[in-house]
Amino acid sequence: MAKSPIQDYLQALHARFSGLTSGRVADYIPELSLADPGWFGICIATQDGHVYEVGDCSQPFTIQSVSKPLTYGRALEQHGEAAVLEKIGVEPSGDAFNAISLHPQSGTPLNPLINAGAIAACGLVPGDSMEDKTATILETFSRYAGRQLDIDHKVYESESETGHRNRAIGWMLRNFSVIEDDPTATLETYFQQCSIRVTCRDLAIMGATLANGGVNPITGQRAIPEKYVANVLSVMATCGMYDASGDWLYRTGLPAKSGVGGGIMAVQPGRLGIAVFSPRLDQQGNSVRGLAVCHALTADLGLHMFDASQRAIPAIRRATTRRSVKSNQRRAQQANDYLLSVGKRLRVFHLHGALTFASIESVVRTLTLESASTNVFIVNLKLVQGIDRAAANFLAGIRAELSGLGKELIFTEAGACWQPLIGAGVDREAFFSDDDFALEYGENRILANRFPNPAGSSQTSLAECDLFLGLSTQELAWVDQLLASRTYAQGQTIITAGQASNELFVLTAGAAMVSISTQDGIARLDAFSSGATFGEVAFLDRSPRSANVTALSPVACRVLSREAFDQLDTQSPTIKIRLLSNLAGRLTSMLRQNGRELAALK
Repeated sequence: MAKSPIQDYLQALHARFSGLTSGRVADYIPELSLADPGWFGICIATQDGHVYEVGDCSQPFTIQSVSKPLTYGRALEQHGEAAVLEKIGVEPSGDAFNAISLHPQSGTPLNPLINAGAIAACGLVPGDSMEDKTATILETFSRYAGRQLDIDHKVYESESETGHRNRAIGWMLRNFSVIEDDPTATLETYFQQCSIRVTCRDLAIMGATLANGGVNPITGQRAIPEKYVANVLSVMATCGMYDASGDWLYRTGLPAKSGVGGGIMAVQPGRLGIAVFSPRLDQQGNSVRGLAVCHALTADLGLHMFDASQRAIPAIRRATTRRSVKSNQRRAQQANDYLLSVGKRLRVFHLHGALTFASIESVVRTLTLESASTNVFIVNLKLVQGIDRAAANFLAGIRAELSGLGKELIFTEAGACWQPLIGAGVDREAFFSDDDFALEYGENRILANRFPNPAGSSQTSLAECDLFLGLSTQELAWVDQLLASRTYAQGQTIITAGQASNELFVLTAGAAMVSISTQDGIARLDAFSSGATFGEVAFLDRSPRSANVTALSPVACRVLSREAFDQLDTQSPTIKIRLLSNLAGRLTSMLRQNGRELAALK
């Protein structure tokens, strides 16, 4: 299976920032100072549950303040928006995370993501005791993560022993009746909440759960009612990075929350959850590497949610295989049977919409997963509205990866996408004007593995031609005497539209094309190589020729006149029955294929 270029990109990003060693591990909580400053993980979880991860993504650490928006969401679920707003505001404070930022008149915290607001949110979690409140929070967080989480009791004890400032905040909240009872249970719940053990992967899945409207994309379990997801993401966008929140939103355009344990969780709504873990912190308490990685991700992948080029995510509009669609190249029955039997080795994808990282990720993932059983991928870009640099780079990357495995990714009807893909390193030979020519190319690639000598490269005997299958040696010799022989130079017209249909043609060498004239030029309707029969429909119903047939290379034909065909009625009815049977079989096969292609369009 091919290696994903998205995984390659994340590994390069990890290597790029591994040497960033500024900042220091938090030590105001003694137990946090024990973290290895070299730990570094990057993880992206998609809205449909696929996870990309590099580095220390399985290393446990404590969630700390990344917990705050999740607990706020639980408070909203329990009490509703109006009741929670009476206790906790939503205005950015511009202060440090542990500042005593209370509204001067009401005494309510300015927002739920500073310590004062987070403690108030803990007070709104259902439960009469620390144990009950903590159990509720653990159960909620576990639904976000998709696994059972637990508490690091050493960190909790360290938090509780040094949490004097937070206790002061708790009693001030009690003074203003934001917390209506003794705040001790709420404070201890808050310390335990911050001490919940997670991994970088957990945070990415939590972010993806918010991106997915509150439903964990892996387990399918709802973690928060959908109507409160926007509330949570809004405060993350404006308040999630403490007194650096404005700069963060300006640069990344992503709702996010950081924690002094070294974690950052960011969300691209409707698309992705992003997590970075690295314990070295800046003066605001944000992971230094985490900030750098998220800034790079936004710039490289176009994730800023206020970017005007961000449009609705496209999906793969249509996905088919060679079993459902085929080129207009008419082939010998043996070749057709083989292509049908191995049809999944050639896959066709029609894309639409604007191609950005969020939309192309699932396409690249599909190409990666299907690469083990596919030789040629065709990607039609006719309905694509645009392609950004990241999407072009990832398509070029998966094409290079497939090429290294002896497989191919080619593009059709690229339109305006052609130049960005060329700029990303895609060869010009990878572009085809339409699916028909690309399918023919792909079919030829697959047939070359089974039939080393391509059709049309040598003379085909009558016994190998579709029209004469099943005839005995004696019957073939007799038919040979009835057939005229003709040759045509490359580019010469064999049949002209409108002429009488008094002859049936069998191609014994070379290749030919059926076409009609259109306002835009010439449209190819059919093509065939050595061994094929053409002109049969008009020959059978005696109608005028409906299209032109042109030699694509030097061509040799055997020609059966209507007069010779009619003579078979009396001279050899058995042979005529066989010829009619072969023609009917061929036409039936074409009708079945047309049916498969129509079904694939639905």
